[in-house]
Amino acid sequence: MTGATAKKPQLTRPHLATLLRQMLRIRRFEERCAELYQQEKIRGFLHLYIGQEAVAVGVMQALAPDDAVVATYREHGHAIARGLAMPAVMAEMYGKQEGCSRGRGGSMHIFDAATRFYGGNAIVGGGLPLAVGLALADKMQGRPGVTACFFGEGAVAEGEFHESLNLAALWQLPVLFVCENNLYAMGTALRLSESETDIHRKAEGYRMPSEVVDGMDVVAVEATAQRAAAAIRAGQGPQFLECRTYRFRAHSLFDPELYRDKAEVEAWKQHGPILRFGNWLTENELLHEAEVRAIEDEVAAEVEAAVAFAEAGSWEPVEDLTKHVLLESGA
Repeated sequence: MTGATAKKPQLTRPHLATLLRQMLRIRRFEERCAELYQQEKIRGFLHLYIGQEAVAVGVMQALAPDDAVVATYREHGHAIARGLAMPAVMAEMYGKQEGCSRGRGGSMHIFDAATRFYGGNAIVGGGLPLAVGLALADKMQGRPGVTACFFGEGAVAEGEFHESLNLAALWQLPVLFVCENNLYAMGTALRLSESETDIHRKAEGYRMPSEVVDGMDVVAVEATAQRAAAAIRAGQGPQFLECRTYRFRAHSLFDPELYRDKAEVEAWKQHGPILRFGNWLTENELLHEAEVRAIEDEVAAEVEAAVAFAEAGSWEPVEDLTKHVLLESGA
């Protein structure tokens, strides 16, 4: 990733506070969602992003408002970090028509045209060709945007991964591929499913510049994403990031999580992105403990306001269920 001038993270107190606040917003939102799921206020599948917050927050710092974002079914964190209003996201979780997808998408299909947020996608790897198409459209229409595509290492086993990287490299499309490598995909250890476990090397096979970064370090993720985005904006084609991270909760709330050792999970939690970053801030007196507590209080109030908004929301009338549904006719 040479030849491009990347904006370095400005480690000012306000920016550091923003990074912490954004990660806490995701964490507290999802913890509340888990509680609401147990109360059957949220239905269907629920895939939590807890533990991976540094990736979404760090990468979003490198994106401009006109850039596009494609995510996965574990996308609440991406949506919040992108700037979607938390009440609209929570209402979507409830299935209320005040939600960002009018309650029709739910947890796995959060969408917002105003922020160019085009995913969730319930299909593993399904967002990759969508991102290539969005980037191709931007390039053909002369728009300068970057399309950031988030996916897990499980998607690497899908054919869409290789097809998408190949086309993006051939056509030099402005795609920032972000692999969130949490080691277990749906429940199979990476070492048991891939002969090459250094995921970024697969991108090198398509002659695509790639880099690996500690996905539990929000500052490192931001710096790496800034370099990659700058290279794309400089016309250097697609870039690939492998963010090595770890989810602290099960794959979904239906998952008995029998495939990994509890001691391993606890060990990762001791180096979690929020704990690690918060300790670094206070130990270096970049933020005082009172300031951290104030941020926690603000976030808690925001989450409860979002829950209240969703609770007060309305269900879509039965007679409207066929609206916005297309029927393809033909022979």
